[in-house]
Amino acid sequence: MNWQDSWPLDRMQSHLRESAQVTRQVADVCADAILSAASMLADTFRAGGKILLCGNGGSAADCQHMAAELVSRLTVDFERPGLPAIALTTDTSFLTAFANDCGYSGAFARQVQALGKPGDLLIGISTSGNSRSVLEAVELASKAQMRTIALSGRGGRLIACVDVAIAVPSTSAQYVQEAHIVIEHILCDLVERHMFGVHEMATTGAV
Repeated sequence: MNWQDSWPLDRMQSHLRESAQVTRQVADVCADAILSAASMLADTFRAGGKILLCGNGGSAADCQHMAAELVSRLTVDFERPGLPAIALTTDTSFLTAFANDCGYSGAFARQVQALGKPGDLLIGISTSGNSRSVLEAVELASKAQMRTIALSGRGGRLIACVDVAIAVPSTSAQYVQEAHIVIEHILCDLVERHMFGVHEMATTGAV
């Protein structure tokens, strides 16, 4: 294969353009849901609650990414205290033991039962909106008086099961995941700036 041929460049540019188009649509379609989710996250932290996150595959990586941003920090130029967030995708000893003994679909729900409490919040991430393990975790969280947020693509059962659904307007797993990263960064930014006072700078034009 000759990398100087036109098709690799055309394919790369097409992917970038289509991904950017999906992200632009998020700004129009998902703005209200993103703001509602950010408010819910901030309220949870203020009340002494914590955030649990679950998802599979690339969405599992998103869970770890977002939890890291909350516990650590989003940017080096904004210092603030750590915020309590746990990715339910990281304990391989638990995940493999439970999957081996009980089946995988309940692996997140079991951790919600063990670690969650009323007033906490669960974020379920699923590009299809139909991940059984995420759906079971959301169902149990709701019964445990935890609030719930979903990051999904267009369609799927998850959207109807949560308090706030941020549904990226695409059915392409790649573009949905790329938009999810942007949304997760926005949520972290809005929450930390709101909670620690910097949102007031917006009235002067500084962010």
